[in-house]
Amino acid sequence: MLLDNEMKNLLARVRTIAVLGAKDKPGQPVDMVGRYLIAAGFTVFPVHPKRNGVWGLPTFRTLADIPEPIDLVDVFRAPEHCADHARECAALAHAPLAFWMQSGITCPQAFEILKDTPTVVVQDACLMVEHRRLLG
Repeated sequence: MLLDNEMKNLLARVRTIAVLGAKDKPGQPVDMVGRYLIAAGFTVFPVHPKRNGVWGLPTFRTLADIPEPIDLVDVFRAPEHCADHARECAALAHAPLAFWMQSGITCPQAFEILKDTPTVVVQDACLMVEHRRLLG
């Protein structure tokens, strides 16, 4: 886990966020976090293979479909899918600053896949909570 000052510096650099597993179903953690990120001024790219227009935004099927570089990949997927998403992240033309697995999500394979890239891996931490706490 990053130290607070490292996490604060990382989050201060983030402008664009891809939310993997995005859905705008009220009461779901992904909906609360996605809406928070939008309200906090981030450019948010919802990513979901079947949903369209999440949070009223264009929704992409994969990370590779997003037309601009992403600073942070926020993962709301079960741990068994995280390694594949880490590979997808590693294949992007512009490496994100962070691959962030939300509270309750851990995946040692994601660390292995991304360890030789510039992308920092964060696991089992809520992006909304940490952003509020460090940059609130």
